[in-house]
Amino acid sequence: MKVAIITDTHWCARKSSKVFQDYFELFYKNVFFPTLEQYGITTVIHMGDAFDSRKSIDLSGLEWTKRVVLEPLSKYDVTLITGNHDCALKNSNRINSPDLLLKEYKNIKTYSEPTEINIGGLDILLLPWINQENQENEEKTFKLIEKTTSKCAMGHLELAGFRVNKQIVMEHGLESKLFAKFSKVFSGHYHTRSTDGKVFYLGNPYEMFWGDVKDDRGFTIFDTETRDVKDDRGFTIFDTETLEHTPINNPNRLFYNIYYNNNNYQTFDTREYENKIVKVIVRKKDDPGKFDKFIDKLYASNISELKIVETFDILESNDCELDESEDTLTILNKYL
Repeated sequence: MKVAIITDTHWCARKSSKVFQDYFELFYKNVFFPTLEQYGITTVIHMGDAFDSRKSIDLSGLEWTKRVVLEPLSKYDVTLITGNHDCALKNSNRINSPDLLLKEYKNIKTYSEPTEINIGGLDILLLPWINQENQENEEKTFKLIEKTTSKCAMGHLELAGFRVNKQIVMEHGLESKLFAKFSKVFSGHYHTRSTDGKVFYLGNPYEMFWGDVKDDRGFTIFDTETRDVKDDRGFTIFDTETLEHTPINNPNRLFYNIYYNNNNYQTFDTREYENKIVKVIVRKKDDPGKFDKFIDKLYASNISELKIVETFDILESNDCELDESEDTLTILNKYL
């Protein structure tokens, strides 16, 4: 049986910005749901961080989520575990947005505690966010990991040694050897795909921060040891019989770096930057007038947002305001 695994969707992200909503919608309408139909998939597993804000919900964002995602999803059987962004309290999963906001959807089963389930004949151990400040939560999780006979675990895990994004490898967290008994472990939480051969971080469906930007200089970074593909995002098709999984990539982009090196503004094609967030990184600018015309041409292409960087020094960023309720991982993603 083939099922779809998706994680870290962060509905209502960036204060339900229309730019982000329109970009996210491209994924659901043109990639996610058409692929489910193509493969004849009837079951979806969501591995946490369904919603973005820990403390509140934006009404326009909730309307968008229902219309674009939840209503089309209503004909599928959905298993959803809580991630750290879904929980209002940092030391408890008890108050969480999926439980509170998805009750009307009878096809969605939510799990905020570690639980063993069976999908397609395969026993799976679900591991929602582990609250390290809550000893009871940790003990229950570790005991179930020790006693389970499930071949596969799916969770929202914070493990050391895996990539948070292209720049950062997480140095703290649980050790992956804790999951040595499983044939495969899938996890959300980190937005970049990476693996050690046993544990697979599947990555989130779409770009959300500048750290997610693809490299525009003509190559993809691939690590043959860790099998890291640092740019691609999307979701995963998983076969419960063979335990094989296939990444389905999202071809849509939102963030673009443009490296200016005395580019000819007259021949520069700006069409792909419409409604995109663009950063121009100046390498060489001999003629300020021609550079101004280059920038004017970008603005005329109806870009959503433009930043110009003319120094390699670290500058104070006004991309977003610091939110003390956000976890360290989110703050790192936003500011690095």
